Amino acid sequence: MAINPQDATELAKVAPLYERVKNVIPDIEWPVHAPYIVAINELKAKRNAVILAHNYQTPEIFHCVADITGDSLALARRAVDTGADVIVLAGVHFMAETAKLLNPDKTVLIPDVRAGCSLAESITAADVRAMRREHPGIPVVTYVNTSAEVKAESDICCTSGNAVEVVESLGTDKVIFIPDEYLASYVAEQTDVEIIPWQGHCEVHERFTAGELDAFRSGHEGLTIIAHPECPPDVLGAADFVGSTAQMQNYVMTKRPSKVLMVTECSMSDNIAADIRDVEFIRPCNLCPHMKRITLANIQQSLETLEPAVEIAPEVAERARAAVERMLAVGS
Repeated sequence: MAINPQDATELAKVAPLYERVKNVIPDIEWPVHAPYIVAINELKAKRNAVILAHNYQTPEIFHCVADITGDSLALARRAVDTGADVIVLAGVHFMAETAKLLNPDKTVLIPDVRAGCSLAESITAADVRAMRREHPGIPVVTYVNTSAEVKAESDICCTSGNAVEVVESLGTDKVIFIPDEYLASYVAEQTDVEIIPWQGHCEVHERFTAGELDAFRSGHEGLTIIAHPECPPDVLGAADFVGSTAQMQNYVMTKRPSKVLMVTECSMSDNIAADIRDVEFIRPCNLCPHMKRITLANIQQSLETLEPAVEIAPEVAERARAAVERMLAVGS
């Protein structure tokens, strides 16, 4: 690093940022993070770049270098509005692809190309074509946690937050819903539309169990449990509230439960806790190994080299973009 981590002047530059995150980042770690944060924020100005960070990123990324934060839908919507020349996606690869689909003329960077997604990798474009042959004439609704190639084979995309609305917007009595089996099950309970699912899972959310939640509830009197619909049905049944990433965040911020357990990726609790000091967060710490491939160090390197850049074959991009844009039009 060109910046000395012990340089008091450099640490002073980011002192206001540390005030925001000091209850979720230990004092001993901050001198390591600070030089990267200084360098990244300088590089953003130099490159006319913005950083989009998903809720599952660590607090030093989410709160200290990101310009736009949120769940998949929020990042997709706000990516369109940026006037930057360069977009750095602090998330996983399918999110960077979505940003590129919506910003084809911009440079979109993913700091580590290995930042994948078990759910996205559970299905291929060939699998979608096979489902269409098995269920001719049935529209395909595809969760955004998929590759551009899979989106290109779809009629419309959705997120966990708008899945029911998207399904019902098609005006059909039956849809193919891919790839998350548990989200499909949850959507099926919320609508009269028949859901034909694919058996894909998120490796983070599928690890939670109802027994684990019961144990937390027994050990923490007055605990409120909120869960993401990518969790198994028995987990959702044991929760007090079920909602998308954004809906979970809004629940905590508006309801202000005295003690809460968020049944989702662990860093999300840290990121909310940085801003909400009057809520006690009980953390069943399931981390996403793919999200954690994104670090301050590789964000800095990505901005310095403008690599790795996301590219999508034009014939795939055109069809995938149409599916994403149809999603964005629902409810707008």
